[in-house]
Amino acid sequence: MMNAPFATPSLSRRSLLKAGGALVVSFAVSPGRALAQQASGAEEAAIPDAFGSLADHPMLDAWIRVDAGGAVTVFTGKAELGQGIRTAILQVAAEELSVSPAETTVITADTGRTPNEGYTAASHSMEDSGTAVRNAAAQAREILLGIAAERLGIDRDRLSVENGVVSGGDQNIGYGDLVGGDVLHVQAEPVSMLKDPSRHTVIGTDVPRLDIPAKVTGAPAYVQDLRPEGMVHARVVRPPSYSSRLRSVETTTVESMPGVVAVVRNGSFLAVVAEREFEAIEAMHLLADAAEWEDTAELPDQETLYDFLLGMPSDDKVIQDVSGTAAAAVSSHEATYHRPYQMHASIGPSCAVAHFQNGAMTIWSHTQGVYPDRAAIAELLGMEVDRVRIIHVEGAGCYGHNGADDAAADAALIAQAVPGRPVRVQWMREHEHGWEPYGSAMVTRASAGLGADGNIVDWRYEVWSNPHSTRPGPAGNLIAGQLVEAEFQPGDPANIPQPAGGGDRNAVPLYVFPNSHVVKHWIPRMPIRVSAHRSLGAYMNVFSLESFIDELALAAGADPVEFRLRYLEDERARAVVGEAAGAFGWVDRPEPTPGRGRGFAFAQYKNLAAYCAIAMEVAVDGERGLIRPLRVVAACDSGLAVNPDGIRNQIEGGILQSLSWTLTEEVRFSRSMILSRDWGTYPILRFDSAPESVEVHVIDRPGEPFLGTGEAAQGPAAAAVANAFADATGVRLRDLPLTPEKVRAAAI
Repeated sequence: MMNAPFATPSLSRRSLLKAGGALVVSFAVSPGRALAQQASGAEEAAIPDAFGSLADHPMLDAWIRVDAGGAVTVFTGKAELGQGIRTAILQVAAEELSVSPAETTVITADTGRTPNEGYTAASHSMEDSGTAVRNAAAQAREILLGIAAERLGIDRDRLSVENGVVSGGDQNIGYGDLVGGDVLHVQAEPVSMLKDPSRHTVIGTDVPRLDIPAKVTGAPAYVQDLRPEGMVHARVVRPPSYSSRLRSVETTTVESMPGVVAVVRNGSFLAVVAEREFEAIEAMHLLADAAEWEDTAELPDQETLYDFLLGMPSDDKVIQDVSGTAAAAVSSHEATYHRPYQMHASIGPSCAVAHFQNGAMTIWSHTQGVYPDRAAIAELLGMEVDRVRIIHVEGAGCYGHNGADDAAADAALIAQAVPGRPVRVQWMREHEHGWEPYGSAMVTRASAGLGADGNIVDWRYEVWSNPHSTRPGPAGNLIAGQLVEAEFQPGDPANIPQPAGGGDRNAVPLYVFPNSHVVKHWIPRMPIRVSAHRSLGAYMNVFSLESFIDELALAAGADPVEFRLRYLEDERARAVVGEAAGAFGWVDRPEPTPGRGRGFAFAQYKNLAAYCAIAMEVAVDGERGLIRPLRVVAACDSGLAVNPDGIRNQIEGGILQSLSWTLTEEVRFSRSMILSRDWGTYPILRFDSAPESVEVHVIDRPGEPFLGTGEAAQGPAAAAVANAFADATGVRLRDLPLTPEKVRAAAI
């Protein structure tokens, strides 16, 4: 046997033994988990935190079940949001169980069937759930092989398994014949015999995404497509603004309209239910005309938004303070960057279906947290939590905390008033734009000193931001909860600590400087509704840091890629930077072309997830004010690559989403209400503005842990396009988005 380190950064005590073509992973039990087990009276060995969510849900059959026919069902508390997690989880389970992916079914987030894994967020799905399923499947395989050895009378080491059939000599037995008596209803052990990566046949392959066929053929794929028997349609009448309260409403006319089933009013929550969808829409408009509201809304002046943010009370904290010896600075540089409020802008407005029957509520929703949303909705309805079930169904676009939780609450509240009929609530476009939680507006300031040799000797960075998580939570975090007669109060917003961070996510640079001082200014109260927008503060912080690094490289007369490598000590970071630069042909730059520029940017998401570097070429049309990305080359290291094509999908999608944020997106508002209510007032990236080519290079790391990928590209893509614009024009834009008006002004 050979001892070797298992490269899991979160572990301080671990060992990896290689024997018989397997990785035997063992971990020391953390004292905290051991004490918790003692307190609960459990006698079983504690499960290490590095086993992901298996540590919190240690029963193997919570994750893996095999029926008498040998079919395998895998359970994950994470939701499929279009990131391909269902396919990757299937691959992990099929690999470790040595079964065919075609014979494997994956059940995603459902409070009635799957483990509680909280939110599907922060690129944690593979790290938490993928790791849990991998270890549970490996342990289930070993249990079944042990039973097979006993049944066949053959030594365990002489057995092999393929497609769920255990073989030993001329004897075979299927998994289905081995699973009687709840053999997998046991707690996981703190040791897993994982397959050696050299023997992988499913992990590391481009298995086609399970969710794509229905989406491209028009088959039912989304919660918006659900049509249960007996279903009725509902629409909610929204107030003019956040603080509006319903003074009065005349409902007689609406109640007498053809097809109307009911008008539902609870405090300032107002909705209509009808047999057909268009009947509900017509009734909604008439009901809105009949409603009278009291309105005391007072939003900040958009023109002075950033001064307003800087003047709000904040909780200030130093999150990095490094003091070392360095040469004196001979020049100093500083810059301030701004990000407006931005929407999720889901292509499909939020939707949910709820059915209240026999005192129980079932909700189909595209929420990213079935268990947290269930708790909030149960509180809203005054029901016991175990009488509410939420089943996740994909939504047509929902990365981050958009309107999904609120639509689920709307549907449940209305269904409670119309028992026995499934109720479908479909938000209108103006409701999605006007009421979803936005990504926080932010201000960042960077300053640095350069020594005589052009090196950074002192780094200073500050970030001001509203919260980035106001998810349910309590019922008061739901729109309906604040409008009903009980007027539930919102919970305190989450100040997410480092190393992950919220508004300060990626505010601490991965670069190593002799002196570095980073401060976050957390502004807990906000006049505009905000919550988790994909990548949280990382998008803005990476945009700011990587833009400023480029400015410093220019001041030092250094190549931007070489300048970054001076301060990167992480070898995996250096490899990603080198891969992107090499594939792009960075060092082989031809003579500059007027109106063309190239930019580079890098980050490790949260400084602990996937590494991503991006090189980009853009064309700038100063007269029209347009920045057109032409060619994008990215490199990504996500640890062990389960589905390389899935990783490429995520990086490609992240780049396009970031370009939309960076070039076009900004919430407009007056002193009383949100003005961005449609695609005309909130434009997003169009097809003719997308890059001509996007090339993604995946660096596979067999034997390494999974690193979250979904939010790795957003920050680097934003900085790369801004750096390319500066390269093309000699002018630096620091205020997002880089709109045609700003481009034209800079080009003059």
